[in-house]
Amino acid sequence: MVYAYVLLGSLLVIFAVLSGSNLIKHRSVRKFVRSVRDRVKRAEERKNSSHEEVFVCRQVNEGACRVTSIQLQKARSFIHEAERSLARGKTEEAERLFIQAITSNPMAHDARAQLAKLYLTLGKDQKAEAMYKELLAYCDDTSCFSNLGLAYYKQGKFEQSCDAYHKALERDSANPNRQAALGRALFAGQRFSEASEYLEKASARMGRDGELLELLAESFVKIGNQEKAAEAYRKLNRIEPYNEKVKERLEALA
Repeated sequence: MVYAYVLLGSLLVIFAVLSGSNLIKHRSVRKFVRSVRDRVKRAEERKNSSHEEVFVCRQVNEGACRVTSIQLQKARSFIHEAERSLARGKTEEAERLFIQAITSNPMAHDARAQLAKLYLTLGKDQKAEAMYKELLAYCDDTSCFSNLGLAYYKQGKFEQSCDAYHKALERDSANPNRQAALGRALFAGQRFSEASEYLEKASARMGRDGELLELLAESFVKIGNQEKAAEAYRKLNRIEPYNEKVKERLEALA
């Protein structure tokens, strides 16, 4: 009987030990599972929050794009209307439409360029100067520097004209028209030695340009190079054989 009680007690002890270890094991498992579940939940919350932020940003950007698209479309519409007005000779209307295009989209540089060219054509040289200077703040364009040089030249601002023409020539050094334009501005600014250098380079490739040859000859006269002046006048005489002024100059140099 005693053995039976001892055996039963041992079994109860073993059961208690096993139960306790299983309980501890299950509790640890539950704790681990709960921690994993919590981490997943937090990660999902961060992910959802991130999606919301991206969605909001995308909505804002799409709104900005729509505004930009509207601005671009309005600017293009004004430009097309302005071009049609120019074709009909309505320059005042074209000017107003170009200004509206720039107002609706300040980055409408094509409208700004066309308006600057219109001012230059109409003899509104101060406005052309201002417009080209504004345009060059956004882009580094050879023709803009050249046209700015012309706007300065027509106002008698020869130093500024030389600077603008020189920048145009730096960007298009192989173009004889750029050399000729700079030479004319230098001559007008009474920088005859420099003028003769650029005019001579230009005339070497534009030998049939009588005005250019005459200016080259005069620049040589100004610096006292009679031989080269006579050579330039002889070339001009071959192009314009009936030009009495050229003959008189040749006789004077002889």
